[in-house]
Amino acid sequence: MEIVTPRGPISFATAPQFKDAMDGVTTPRVILDLTEVPSIDSVAVGVLVRAFVICNKSGRKLALVGLGYRVRNVLQLTGIDPLFDIFPTVEDAERGLA
Repeated sequence: MEIVTPRGPISFATAPQFKDAMDGVTTPRVILDLTEVPSIDSVAVGVLVRAFVICNKSGRKLALVGLGYRVRNVLQLTGIDPLFDIFPTVEDAERGLA
């Protein structure tokens, strides 16, 4: 299991690094800890959907953790929140993906 922990807003400017970090994960279970991400934009949404598709096609699990109000709101408004297993903490995600 690998935990990816981006820090700061994920936007057009930072999305390439975020995409590279997600592309580098090959473990069967991935936890994306967004606790320190105050906001995301449409480019970040695209990276999240891409990560979901890649994980889903390869039989891997992807969980999101620590969604702040603004991040959760973007996921809900775009309608992609049902794609993800969402947990309040890393520990909850580890138990949920076990």
